[in-house]
Amino acid sequence: MLFDFNGTLSDDEHIQCEIYRELFAEAGKPLTMTEYFEELAGLSDPEIVRTWLGEDRPGLVAERVRRFQSRAGDGSTVKPSTREAVRYAAERAELAVVSGAARTEIESVLAAAELTPFVSLVVAAEDVAAGKPDPAGYIRALELLDCGPDQALAFEDSEAGVVAAKTAGLYCIALEGTAEIGRLGTADEVVRTLDVGLMQRLLG
Repeated sequence: MLFDFNGTLSDDEHIQCEIYRELFAEAGKPLTMTEYFEELAGLSDPEIVRTWLGEDRPGLVAERVRRFQSRAGDGSTVKPSTREAVRYAAERAELAVVSGAARTEIESVLAAAELTPFVSLVVAAEDVAAGKPDPAGYIRALELLDCGPDQALAFEDSEAGVVAAKTAGLYCIALEGTAEIGRLGTADEVVRTLDVGLMQRLLG
């Protein structure tokens, strides 16, 4: 089972939006909430910055991670029902995180939510040359897990993430909330929440 992080395992897209709006306003190119969710949500951090500002700014990405960790590093963005689902699934399948977020961000939240022991692999923004909708992260995860796409499935919350998963040949379950349901149409199914009931249906 391959999980996206922001907006999927971690219910944090509202925090991401808030931080990017602050940073881009400071950079002189303000961003609205609608623009974030329609144009940027689901892209990797470097690609969000490149798309909006037209250039790479590693320092701005580092500041975004710092602000995120100060607001969400305590693990509170991972819902109790999601934590329970991850623990249940880990007893029956190998779990990985495939995300366009920074490794430090992912690992700190997983640790704070006490989920580190249940995740065997993290593929982060630093590990691939291109972020979602490019399938590179999923392809890399499958290689490291020595697993074919027909032996795995992905959980996503954004249009870019769904495209990445499907391009990698994966069955994709999309989570409502970040993107309008109509923009998740290429997902194999759409669910309201990640919980034990879903894992029981998928894994028995």
